Amino acid sequence: MENNTSLQQQLLEAGVHFGHLRKKWNPKMLPYIYAEKKGIHIIDLNKTVECLQETALALKNIAKSGKKIMFVGTKKQAKEIVTECAQRVNMPYVTERWLGGMLTNFNTVRKSVKKMQSIEKMLNDGSFDNITKKERLQLSRDKDKMEKVLGGISQLGRVPAALFIIDIGHEHIAMSEAKRLGITTFGMVDTNCDPNKVDFPVPANDDATKSIAIITNYITAAIAEGLAERQAEKSDEDDSEESADNALRFSVDEEGGDSEGGRRSKPGAPKRRVPAAGAGGRKPALKK
Repeated sequence: MENNTSLQQQLLEAGVHFGHLRKKWNPKMLPYIYAEKKGIHIIDLNKTVECLQETALALKNIAKSGKKIMFVGTKKQAKEIVTECAQRVNMPYVTERWLGGMLTNFNTVRKSVKKMQSIEKMLNDGSFDNITKKERLQLSRDKDKMEKVLGGISQLGRVPAALFIIDIGHEHIAMSEAKRLGITTFGMVDTNCDPNKVDFPVPANDDATKSIAIITNYITAAIAEGLAERQAEKSDEDDSEESADNALRFSVDEEGGDSEGGRRSKPGAPKRRVPAAGAGGRKPALKK
């Protein structure tokens, strides 16, 4: 209870409870609205804490399973925060512009990413020395342009398992593509949005930088915890496999098998030594 109270106090100080003007509200947000003050809706922080903890737990489990979670935040207030948080947990992110078909036409997007990576490789290995200055300049511009839009998903080999979105109304194209592919969606929902469009809504102010930062950092901490637990489980599995191998090797040695391929002689009475034959192969005569 104390943790919830502390979290609620932090959300209050960050201004997470401030919604939009009453005339811009979406009636489906009514369960998450606490009151109206001076024409502005106030979000119920009890509901925010509840939804935030549920969202964090779900994302933690997804990260623990080894799947990717894409961060989406192209609003000016969210770009820097989303980039920093996504890089912290090594997750893909989109902060410049959502390209139409980024999920539904993922194979074509991957081709653009590979082209960007090939140009970058040419820059590093000195292949640009063999082309003209004009061609070199054009390729560099193309690479910078693609990196600005696709840099956050350069390491993404397949469609992500989930999307965490800042302002689902602003990122409606990403929402529709995720829904079409059956991808689980998580998002910050302000009083002017429909919370039913997202699988895990977090009622919060999605316009203030402090509000975006505290929600995104909380989510990122949960993902990092899930990744840490996954790493710990893998380490335990490796240790158990190594112990099993050692036990098997020890049991084989105990049964008498050796690595040389021969059979070890069992300890017993010492054998009688036979004197070597002398010249001509005859044994030496005994003296009378």
